Amino acid sequence: MSTEIPQRDGDGYLADMNDWTPEIAKAMAEADDFQLDDAKWEQILQARNYYEEHATVPPIRKFAKYLGADKKEMFKLWMTGPMKPITKYGGLPKPTGCV
Repeated sequence: MSTEIPQRDGDGYLADMNDWTPEIAKAMAEADDFQLDDAKWEQILQARNYYEEHATVPPIRKFAKYLGADKKEMFKLWMTGPMKPITKYGGLPKPTGCV
C-alpha cells in the first residue's frame, strides 16, 4: 500500500507543513527518486527539532554547528546544498538566502 502524498508546490515542498509525517516524507523521496539513508534521515529529524526550538530554518553553517557536523561532509552526503532536501523532506518551509 502506497502513501498518498498531499499537495506540493512547484519545488516539491508540502503546501501545508502540518501534513508532514515520516511516511509522507519517505513517499515524497520515493516519488522524487531520491534515496534517504539513515544519516540523511537523522539530519531531517534534527532539522525538525531545530525548527521546533527556533521557529526558523537555519542556514547550513548554523545547522552544521547545531549538529556538530562538518559542513563539507554534509554537502558530500547530500551531493547538493543540504538544506533544500533536508527541509523539503522534513516538511519544513523553504530555506531563504544562501543555502
